[in-house]
Amino acid sequence: MKKAIVHDWFAGYAGSERVVESFTNVYPGVPVHVLFNLLTKEEQEIVAKNSEVVTSFIQKFRGVKKNHRKYLPLFPYAVEQFDLSNYDLILSSSHAIAKGVLTNSNQLHICYCHTPIRYAWDLTHRYLKESNLDKGLFGLFAKIVLHYIRIWDASNVNRVDYFIANSNYIKRRIKKVYGRNSEVIYPPVDTEKFNCETQKDNYYLTASRLVSYKRIDLIAQAFTKMPDKKLIIVGDGPEEKKIKK
Repeated sequence: MKKAIVHDWFAGYAGSERVVESFTNVYPGVPVHVLFNLLTKEEQEIVAKNSEVVTSFIQKFRGVKKNHRKYLPLFPYAVEQFDLSNYDLILSSSHAIAKGVLTNSNQLHICYCHTPIRYAWDLTHRYLKESNLDKGLFGLFAKIVLHYIRIWDASNVNRVDYFIANSNYIKRRIKKVYGRNSEVIYPPVDTEKFNCETQKDNYYLTASRLVSYKRIDLIAQAFTKMPDKKLIIVGDGPEEKKIKK
């Protein structure tokens, strides 16, 4: 059985990339298809190992390293250009467009869904506001693009034979947005890195990339109203300064 892996893109070594890493552990040497690859050589060796990383024409665009989101209108077209017709099993890791890859009736497509596209569905208005795209001509263009993305995202649901959700929360979102059932398989965790302590310190801990949709700012805001409680935040990202305030 010939297999192929499809992931949205490699913009950094984060949670979804670690899921792809687990895929290549199970299926070594299977090609990994992404819209673009910005991983360092060392990161790629960890994620893909000896698998070939196949990129789309988006990889050739000069501005992709600085701001890949400006090419969002081209993403659906780009992922549909991957010719996977010679493969029997398609395993996609999708938080955006990977699930929309073209498949035929003789292929099995299993999608590990990290989330339906956040900024095209339930977080649309927040995304537009935080990007200063809720008004004006550019805002109108952004809204039209996201409307198009929603239509495309909903229309390709039947290209997936089976959905796997990374949590019960995402399972509910898959049902809400796509009308599809899914099985929950939690992402892999290297438990050997952690030791259980017999004593418990008096604090709360959250670990996450500090990006807007993770809503770490909401957690921090809640703890400002509970001065007797201690919160430790582990992570970094563009929201760090905002959260520290």
